[in-house]
Amino acid sequence: MNKSTDAKVAELSARERILRTAHDLFYAEGLRATGIDRVIAEAGVTKVTFYRHFPSKNDLILAYLALRHDRWMKWFTDALERHGGASAGAQALAPVMKEWFLDQALGDFRGCAFLNGVSEMGPAMPALVEATRQHKQDMTDAIEALLPPSGQSRRTAEALAVAVDGAIVQAQYSGDAAHALRALAFAADHLTDAA
Repeated sequence: MNKSTDAKVAELSARERILRTAHDLFYAEGLRATGIDRVIAEAGVTKVTFYRHFPSKNDLILAYLALRHDRWMKWFTDALERHGGASAGAQALAPVMKEWFLDQALGDFRGCAFLNGVSEMGPAMPALVEATRQHKQDMTDAIEALLPPSGQSRRTAEALAVAVDGAIVQAQYSGDAAHALRALAFAADHLTDAA
């Protein structure tokens, strides 16, 4: 963290400092790689304070995912509107994802926190899998809101959500965001033409 971020975090309650610290570390370095002792040290709290707010690392992980979900969905729905909303339809998806992949103001892009979490923890943490399902459901709902109502709008939104997730994974692992965005734009054009 930088001095400006440190000063802002110091003004937060202990719970908020822990949660924001965990958010940044979990997203940047992973769930398994980030130990509780590191979160405690960087949040500037005692172990007693930490465990008063989060009885286990799993509780902290779920709180992190809830925070991540709220932040990301707010950003996603706002970005969809900035890029034309329902008037742009599914064609808003590629510019929105480009904004996320390339805009350092949103933090270094490390893929989807939920997909990363499932790949790290998987069946060992069913509540994480359920949080991921809910997050993806909400993302699909936001995509469906872009589409004209029809008998196929839900299925089209589900297919577009899979295309968005594919673009996220492609951008994360290949390092070629431009290719992922072109493929997403192609999918959006063809899926909406077929609907």
